[in-house]
Amino acid sequence: MRILELPAIRQSLAYADVIPLMRDAFIAQSQGDCETPMPMHLDIAGEAEVHMKSSYRRGGRYFAMKVASTFPGNLARGIPTGNGMMLLASAATGEPVVLLADAGHLTDVRTAAAAAMVARELGRNDRILGIVGTGVQARLQAQMHAAVLPLGEIWIWGRNPDRAAGCATEIKLRLPEVEVKVAPSAARVADHCRLIVTCTASRAPLLWPRDVHPGTHISAVGSDGPGKQELDPAILSSASLLLADSRRQCAKLGELQHAPGELERACEIGEFCLKPRPMERVALTVCDFTGLGVEDLYIAEYCYERST
Repeated sequence: MRILELPAIRQSLAYADVIPLMRDAFIAQSQGDCETPMPMHLDIAGEAEVHMKSSYRRGGRYFAMKVASTFPGNLARGIPTGNGMMLLASAATGEPVVLLADAGHLTDVRTAAAAAMVARELGRNDRILGIVGTGVQARLQAQMHAAVLPLGEIWIWGRNPDRAAGCATEIKLRLPEVEVKVAPSAARVADHCRLIVTCTASRAPLLWPRDVHPGTHISAVGSDGPGKQELDPAILSSASLLLADSRRQCAKLGELQHAPGELERACEIGEFCLKPRPMERVALTVCDFTGLGVEDLYIAEYCYERST
């Protein structure tokens, strides 16, 4: 079994490639080509969380298993809060083929790529992006969206002003042509932006219907476990288009766990990619992301094949 460490994984990654790769993954999932069971979650003494996901594409050479963890207490230790690894094993023999010791980086990248892909599929042409959150995901969301949109301005908000300022500075270094500003509240982000990504670990709404303007699209990527929530349920109810990476997962882990009455009208991302719906400019659209094992399978295969 090969072991790919993070430096080699980073070298194999071309971020722009991951965006269409996620489109392929969602389509394969919605067409029933992949076996992707519900994730497993571990709550570590109420202070950390661990997610385990897996997937297999029928006819594929590998199946994937992924572990991704978040340990908020690591901030005080001076080490990253996120960690993880992915394993590809032979679909013919079950033998481990490669362990990708990615420290959670591949999970972060594929998550941001999926949100950027949805913005592109919706035909968005925004020059301003709003990001609610200040972690690694916020930085990657900025980078991925800049790859598909003519961004000139980004607004950031987070609960900790110092981290928000640091996040803005780092995004500016990655995207020097983009003006990056820190907002005093999530509502002010929504006031300035019609394209918003929420990427926090919140367990209570950060955005309310009164905050969101017509023509806004919100990609909610933070709610990926029981009890997590970034949007008031009325935002989902008022959306003209409600997307979900997986109806089954979102009903238990995503924003839809707080708006069960909206589940039946939710359209899976893969279904939308195959049969897009034209939307009016004033329409509100929302995408509920919980993160699928098939995304991990596709990005792990991509890295392994580029490294051989």
